[in-house]
Amino acid sequence: MAKKQDTFYFDTFIACAEHAVEASRILRRCINSYDPDNLDPFLSEMHMTEHAADKKKHELTNVLAKAFITPIERDDIILLSQCLDEVVDKIEDVVLRLYCDNVRTLRPDMEAAVDVVERCCSEMKLMMEDCSNFRHSKTLKERIIKINTMEEEADGIFIESMHRLHTSESDPVKIIIWRDIFRYLEQCADACEHVADACEKAVMNNT
Repeated sequence: MAKKQDTFYFDTFIACAEHAVEASRILRRCINSYDPDNLDPFLSEMHMTEHAADKKKHELTNVLAKAFITPIERDDIILLSQCLDEVVDKIEDVVLRLYCDNVRTLRPDMEAAVDVVERCCSEMKLMMEDCSNFRHSKTLKERIIKINTMEEEADGIFIESMHRLHTSESDPVKIIIWRDIFRYLEQCADACEHVADACEKAVMNNT
């Protein structure tokens, strides 16, 4: 277990993961009640969540800059904070894409992709909770593997969605728009996997 004065780093990792979970839930609510003429509330809420995540990352960086001793290697702390921040950024990008491209109706393929993003973020939060006790956790490795598996699931959804898009849509503009949206969704799962990889690297470097 980390010393009391070192829990700040792990608590911050968990808080950043919670912001990612919140971002995934905002995305879910956005598509469940999709109204292309009323996206502003979701954009605003997502921006506030992204800003809160950025603030946590900056707080961690400021503390790290003054720290003499850290519970894990400094490079691992920086990498984990950057990867966690990337998850929220990628989820926000999806809603921004819907708004900027003025998407009027959603493709049904989007449902499965958003579902994976939600599950990835929830598992990532649990992984970060386990990370605070990484030397003794019996479930951390299992959570890392689970996130890697879900990222592979997201890859499969992306491939099938792209195939359906190119075989069912004839409008080249819509093809371009949805190709980007599906890619952004796939990148959300990629970002979660990057967190899992950074966590695994931190465990290897510090045990």
